[in-house]
Amino acid sequence: MSELLALAVDATLTMFVLAMGLALLRLVRGPSAQDRVLALDFVYVVAMLILLVLAIRDDSRMTFEGALLMVLLGFVSSLALAKFLLRGEVVE
Repeated sequence: MSELLALAVDATLTMFVLAMGLALLRLVRGPSAQDRVLALDFVYVVAMLILLVLAIRDDSRMTFEGALLMVLLGFVSSLALAKFLLRGEVVE
């Protein structure tokens, strides 16, 4: 990996960690349940992006598959949380 790419990966990881920290703060302090759900969605999206950047850095294909699995599970959990917030129950 070139030196410029290594620098870009490090800068990207730093910004993603900062974004995740701010989202975790919103998750803890969020004034409403909807804010907390959005913060949780943002946390899993940023975690997936971190996995993808690490996959680029390490040149690993398994990490790409792990990120895909994380996105699928996060999408299903987002749907379940949204349904719970709208109706008060997940299973009808």
